[in-house]
Amino acid sequence: MAKIQTVYDHIRENNLKTTLLLFLFPLIFIALIFLFTLLVAPVDQATETTISVSIPTFIICSIWMLISWAFGDSMILGVAHAHEISSENKEHREIYRMVENVALAAGLPTPRVYIIEDESLNAFATGRTPRDASVALTRGIIKKLNRAELSGVIAHEMAHIGNCDIRLDMLMITGVGVTVFIADILLRNMIYSTPNHNNEDREHVNMTAIIFVVWLAFMVFNSIITPLLRMAISRNREYAADATGAHITRDPNALASALRKISTDSRVECLDKMKSMSSACIANPGSTREFIGDIMATHPPIEKRITRLESMNIK
Repeated sequence: MAKIQTVYDHIRENNLKTTLLLFLFPLIFIALIFLFTLLVAPVDQATETTISVSIPTFIICSIWMLISWAFGDSMILGVAHAHEISSENKEHREIYRMVENVALAAGLPTPRVYIIEDESLNAFATGRTPRDASVALTRGIIKKLNRAELSGVIAHEMAHIGNCDIRLDMLMITGVGVTVFIADILLRNMIYSTPNHNNEDREHVNMTAIIFVVWLAFMVFNSIITPLLRMAISRNREYAADATGAHITRDPNALASALRKISTDSRVECLDKMKSMSSACIANPGSTREFIGDIMATHPPIEKRITRLESMNIK
């Protein structure tokens, strides 16, 4: 008889996979730079080029990440047109108390609560640490889910906060932003530094070739490797957050039921052009595209998430 996986098994398994993928991100980047440079340069020069490209990239990424760490949550909430609510407002008192109760059950500080004026069903969490986190809920998800289902969704978002998934989002988004920025600089350098026939020499041609293959490595990393890594990390995080959320409420079936309803209308119009927000939401907030959506989606299929939740044995 097969062993039934518990919530703890799901959390342990997904956290291990996420850690592995985080190590792969910089390693694959360095390997790509080295291998592509090796096509046009000897080993010594390829090694030197890889070091000279990787170190500045990681320094810029660190600076970029600090900026996002300071202002990222405010920017995300602003893009979503979310407005804060409190327990003082009678209209929103019940929602605020629900978030407060789930946070207490999760052993976390109560986050700030925001509402997005959209009739769709979606939610996300943001912030730097559990102490300054925020949870945003659409108007539609508040109106269309029952109390147990909405508690399950809030618990899912609290799980993202408790599991420090928000930090992971910032790391991935800023890392991708830096590599795209540097690839653009390399491309401009190639365009504007093309030598004239009068002063063209072998050394200049070799340098141009190296710049080109480094740019090509960046493009492969940005266009193929990064989306695949983000997809894998996001999917693992969603499974882990589902499992942790079910553990918080002790009711995996309520979250499964909520996901069924969310799958019917998860699009948030103001986030249509913010593809980077997809991994932060409980379900894809953008317009769906069948083929690409299935292959490169940041979320696992909702049917699989529901199946996992319904198979959990929470005692």
